[in-house]
Amino acid sequence: MTQSQRWFLLTVSLILVAVLVLLAPILSPFLVGALLAYLFDPIADRLEERGLSRTWAVVVVFLALTALLGLVLLLLIPQLGHQIQIMVSRVPDVIMLFEQRLIPALQEYLGLDLETFNLGLFRQVMAEHWQQTGNIMAQLVKGVTSSGLAMAAWLANLVLVPVVAFYMLRDWDLMMAKISRLLPRNLEPKVTLWATECDEVLGAFIKGQLLVMCALGAIYATGLWLVGLELALLIGMLAGLASIVPYMGFIVGIGVASVAAYMQFQDPVMLAWVAAVFGVGQALEGMVLTPLLVGDRIGLHPVAVIFAIMAGGQLFGFVGILLALPVAAVVMVLLRHLHEGYKSSHLYGTDEARSKIITPDE
Repeated sequence: MTQSQRWFLLTVSLILVAVLVLLAPILSPFLVGALLAYLFDPIADRLEERGLSRTWAVVVVFLALTALLGLVLLLLIPQLGHQIQIMVSRVPDVIMLFEQRLIPALQEYLGLDLETFNLGLFRQVMAEHWQQTGNIMAQLVKGVTSSGLAMAAWLANLVLVPVVAFYMLRDWDLMMAKISRLLPRNLEPKVTLWATECDEVLGAFIKGQLLVMCALGAIYATGLWLVGLELALLIGMLAGLASIVPYMGFIVGIGVASVAAYMQFQDPVMLAWVAAVFGVGQALEGMVLTPLLVGDRIGLHPVAVIFAIMAGGQLFGFVGILLALPVAAVVMVLLRHLHEGYKSSHLYGTDEARSKIITPDE
């Protein structure tokens, strides 16, 4: 890479960051559309291989997505709203359980002074105001319609996302080819290699881990429903979403489900059934879902995922959250190449010194 190319790439990077900062309020629908195009480009490519034109392949993908989204809205949203009402109504009972059983047990066995925890006030507030939560969709519509300008912006983004996704998905391969042709010719092979590695990292996480999340959510929700838990769908979806970090869904799900099962049935035996549901889910994840959907590709480390999402949200809000994982994947690939370059440089040591290093295999 020549000196002029370094300055050129640095200038382009600074301009992109400046554009991101200045246009962050309007970038959300475009980033969501780009994410959808990235996720479903392989499906459109396979439909093309079967003889469909690119436009018709994208139309088929969008029709399938629309049908799936409509089914989810019709079946899941009303149930989730009802279960959220049930959950909030039982918060005072959960607090009372902690006050009457858990806190005295901690005081007795651990000798802790927990008198400062005034959970009664919190229970009273929740008991007085839980009825105001209402159905989740009603509250969402109320919040959006409280401001005409906010409602107009929300509707505009809602309409803009599928439009942007359609055109980006239709022209995805063409855009990638044009970006490749814009790169300096001496840098194009290396940048293409890095882009391929970034795609593998993102594919292992977004295209693999998100499918694992959806599958685990469905498994947990179905198992808890068979057990008879009223909050089965809500807890199953919560555990599935928390599975974005490995084992986090299991920990969060079994904890919340155990409390909900005990409050509903007052039977310790039901806790064993809840544990069985999550045990089966974990076994399926380790033996079937992860090998099948993710494979042996290297994804993002769980700590890197947490930090990237929190840092992106802190710096750029919702736009930062959308960009967090792609940026983390790029940084991970660059750090890997920098590490390899460092180990082969004089900064790491001479060839004689490197040859004397004892590897773990030796």
